[in-house]
Amino acid sequence: MIVQKNVSLKPYNTFGLDVNAGFLAIVDSADDLDEIYQTGRFRSQKKMVLGGGSNILFTHGFTGIVAKNEIRGVSIQKESSDDVLVAVGAGEDWHQFVLWSVERGYGGIENLSLIPGTVGAAPMQNIGAYGVELKEVFHSLEAYEIKSGKTVTFFREDCHFDYRFSVFKGELKDQFVITKVFFLLSKNPTFNITYGAIEETLEQMEEKPSLKSISQAVINIRQSKLPDPYDIGNAGSFFKNPIIEKLHFEALEAQFPNIKGYLVGDDEVKVPAGWLIENAGWKGYREGDIGVHDKQALVLVNHGMGRGKDIYRLSNEIRRSIEGKFGIELQREVNVI
Repeated sequence: MIVQKNVSLKPYNTFGLDVNAGFLAIVDSADDLDEIYQTGRFRSQKKMVLGGGSNILFTHGFTGIVAKNEIRGVSIQKESSDDVLVAVGAGEDWHQFVLWSVERGYGGIENLSLIPGTVGAAPMQNIGAYGVELKEVFHSLEAYEIKSGKTVTFFREDCHFDYRFSVFKGELKDQFVITKVFFLLSKNPTFNITYGAIEETLEQMEEKPSLKSISQAVINIRQSKLPDPYDIGNAGSFFKNPIIEKLHFEALEAQFPNIKGYLVGDDEVKVPAGWLIENAGWKGYREGDIGVHDKQALVLVNHGMGRGKDIYRLSNEIRRSIEGKFGIELQREVNVI
């Protein structure tokens, strides 16, 4: 295992924040995790696991050891005429795995194209986009139990999936390190093109629905709205889309006729956080090197030399603004360190 001392984490977080870790360990096996958690070498150090760094905001450095999860591998475990069970190392790039699946005709995650981050982070927050959530194709995962050093298997019901949530963000937070994820993908997929602008984009592309065309349509949409972290530091969607009571939404609709909302069940409505932030006047806001993206208000950005604590402060100002204008409390999607 490679361990470096006093390392900048700027290359390892998509906000591009220049903070230091006391130690950085590149982890590519459960044996490496054993060395970090079960031996005396790092026993006194604080520990943090880092995947793709695409869903994290560092407000300061980390004095302990950062374990960069780079456990790799993609393999077919089982297949039938209808579906295929695929095992994927937690350190694999999520989008590259989507492309791997699409290329082989395995459906179910094409709508999740171009979501940044690693495979191991995907079930932690039950990633979702364009009408699809990870839990729909999730079979199981293997995770390293920090306390015992044992590998534990979690099936779908064990994960308590909810909107951008799993048991690993709740009662089991910081108790496990995900090492491998198993997906059940379809050889006879049903296409989902009704959410967002997928259908319209396919028409513009002059393409019929297929795994490849839907994946490309999603890529085109995301690239048109979201900044590339290599150009402008960001962590994608900074806030969750809030779910409010239907009566609350109807009251807001009377006051703001153009408000967007999607019915969730019979009594709740999901409201796009980006719409709320834009209509509170934050879209394109800039303060020094931090701000709100000028094409997608849901994205907070670092234009170069911004500091994490200032981005965090800005997020609090936005939250207060939205609560004051709409009576809705926004929740952050990113993890704040």
